[in-house]
Amino acid sequence: MAIIYQTQLMGEAHIRVALVSRGEADLLVHRASSRGLAAGDGQWFITRDKQEASCYVFFTSVGMAQVTVSFVDNYGEAGWQKPSRYKNRFY
Repeated sequence: MAIIYQTQLMGEAHIRVALVSRGEADLLVHRASSRGLAAGDGQWFITRDKQEASCYVFFTSVGMAQVTVSFVDNYGEAGWQKPSRYKNRFY
């Protein structure tokens, strides 16, 4: 389950992420409406509770990012678009 907490401190983050257009993204993400629907790297449930998160992300510029992400409306489109060493690191 990818339960994501957005941290405000870069040093606290497990992964630095940049938001980009769909064509430039390493990972397409669908935002899950409940915790139980979060699955794999592409289905994120974003929480405000730091203790329940499986991954802390920090949103930054493309130059500082480890992974580029684009949010999509359809859960069937979510997933990795390019090979990445961060595969399976969001849960």
